[in-house]
Amino acid sequence: MAGDDGSSGGAGRGRGSTEDEVQIQVAGSSKPETSSTNKTDPQSSPAKHWHWWLMVVLNIFFLIAGQTASTLLGRFYYNQGGNSKWMSTFVQTAGFPVLFIALYLFRSKPTQTATASPETSGTKVALIYIALGLIIAADDLMYSYGLLYLPVSTYSLICASQLAFNAVFSYFLNAQKFTALIFNSVVLLTFSAALLGVDEDSQGTNGLSHGKYILGFVLTLGASATYSLILSLMQVTFEKVIKRETFSVVLNMQIYTALVATIASLIGLFASGEWKTLEGEMHAFGSGKLSYVMTLLWTAISWQIASVGVVGLIFVVSSLFSNVISTLALPIIPVFAVIFFHDKMDGVKIIAMLMAIWGFISYGYQLYVNDKKARKTSVSVEESS
Repeated sequence: MAGDDGSSGGAGRGRGSTEDEVQIQVAGSSKPETSSTNKTDPQSSPAKHWHWWLMVVLNIFFLIAGQTASTLLGRFYYNQGGNSKWMSTFVQTAGFPVLFIALYLFRSKPTQTATASPETSGTKVALIYIALGLIIAADDLMYSYGLLYLPVSTYSLICASQLAFNAVFSYFLNAQKFTALIFNSVVLLTFSAALLGVDEDSQGTNGLSHGKYILGFVLTLGASATYSLILSLMQVTFEKVIKRETFSVVLNMQIYTALVATIASLIGLFASGEWKTLEGEMHAFGSGKLSYVMTLLWTAISWQIASVGVVGLIFVVSSLFSNVISTLALPIIPVFAVIFFHDKMDGVKIIAMLMAIWGFISYGYQLYVNDKKARKTSVSVEESS
């Protein structure tokens, strides 16, 4: 599961067929129209067309549901007395083994078009997975430190900057095309998340020095930029290196990068000595030892569900769209926080949520417009031939 403008395929790319590699140019696609990968695609047949939209909707659900659940469980972990930064980093990728079930169910058959040239196979892909995995581990750790050293309001505000960073990376690395609707979506979602961050009651930086506050600010900003870079690099990998369009490709990307990130986090957990405090943390956990274990377990699984949505959206649409959906989830989370943690839902949060929905509809309409245009082009090509 994955998601984005081009990660997981290219922007607006269609799912792979068994005979011909069919691809789609969607609204907001990052591929130039002259590119060989911009052939008319899922739109060429109703079945493929609806399959593409089904994949988009499914990955949106995975991303929003996974991100919301993992955020709420993460908050529950800290509320009940959890305090390990490396454990927090570890669980963000440690749930990857559950994806082997999906990999088995959605394994793809070898196709004639999926012939890998020497430079795009084996070692090259493995090195890319290792590099991305290490970057992901570092990114997760920066986020963990940022949340520790910053008020929630400031942390949320800075995290909202990831969409702006992604817009820049998508433009330069993925040749992302910006239309008025896409620009409107980016601006609305960024301001929606920022508004939410400004409104959030400050948690303060009790007992923390000014130096740690500055460090938290820098690390969170760096993590937001790094996350956006990861999405664009995944898109480049799908489009330029792997060049295959199957769901198993998406799962492989998530599984192997998560494996590397998990190993790196595990090394950090032991090297830092934090592993020595875990037993005491479990015994002191507010809701009990079993709850401690289940919280970490389901946090890990939720993160993987979200990650599949992220990578899947990159594959079927683009890295920018994947980040748009990720940002959309920020104002949605407070709704569930009201239900499960009895948080207060004020007017500012409602406005932020409505702005986020407006931004999402704006981007979604752009996809619809491009999709409709692609189908008309496909029909014209078929009639002329």
